[in-house]
Amino acid sequence: MSASLAILCSGQGTQHAGMFDLVTQSPAAEAILAAAGQALGGVEPARFVRDADAASLFSNRNGQVLCCTQALAAWAVVRPHLPGQLVLAGYSVGELAAWGCAGLLAPTEIFRLASVRAGLMDEAAGDDTGLAALRGLRRGLVEAFCHSQETEIAIVNDEDFFIVGGKKNALRAVCDAALQAGAITARLLPVAVAAHTSLLAEASRDFGEALAQIAWPDRVPDSVRLLSGVDGDAVFDVSDGARKLAAQISQPLDWAACLESCRAAGVTAALELGPGNALARMANRILPGAQCRSVDDFRSPDGLLNWLGKLG
Repeated sequence: MSASLAILCSGQGTQHAGMFDLVTQSPAAEAILAAAGQALGGVEPARFVRDADAASLFSNRNGQVLCCTQALAAWAVVRPHLPGQLVLAGYSVGELAAWGCAGLLAPTEIFRLASVRAGLMDEAAGDDTGLAALRGLRRGLVEAFCHSQETEIAIVNDEDFFIVGGKKNALRAVCDAALQAGAITARLLPVAVAAHTSLLAEASRDFGEALAQIAWPDRVPDSVRLLSGVDGDAVFDVSDGARKLAAQISQPLDWAACLESCRAAGVTAALELGPGNALARMANRILPGAQCRSVDDFRSPDGLLNWLGKLG
């Protein structure tokens, strides 16, 4: 399937106080925001992010629910204005949101599963684990630093851009070593769990059992090409895709492969649903000539929809 537009669902780490400013202007997002409020203890999402302190905003459970909320709310705003053939890809918990955008799960089920996923991850990872970003070094050197500190590559973003996971003290040592070796970036991320590492093998198993209880449709709708985060391959058989969705909790993500799959599908534009614009910036590097933006780049639904309308 060829498609000109990719929809990218963001992961944790870029939540902010104004992340729902655009979607709250659109009646199309009202039902999503109301459902998310129930998952946030009865607090409306825009108020939640305005009032939350950093610990609450970036906690694993809240972060996962908030990122899914933003993706599904933005999707509700833009979906009626999009072409029929789309590529859908999600980064970390964003992959769960992408399954909602594909019509495989209802929003209330997405929020329930995001909460379940976060709880299982917290329990499996234990205390004082997290993620760090390393940019500017080749994979072999990053792997050597990880091996020396019992950390792991968690996400491959590009040939010289990696997310590593493990205990925070070990991650700090990896960052120090990377900076001494000439890394452009080496810093801990505001994520409270070592996602996509073997520390979370038990969480993958238990989340897989939770997904196995769902009455899935047989196949992904023909109108979308849904990508698996672990390898960038298209999901055709939904049950097989669900197994990968569970596995990615404790296996490395290959986001670079997802973007390469977008290029192979003929993508000429990409919209990141947010929060943040990290995925749009990565897409700009890997999809030369493509127009890549984030919902966070726009101040109003009209501005966003006008940009979409000009894509042709």
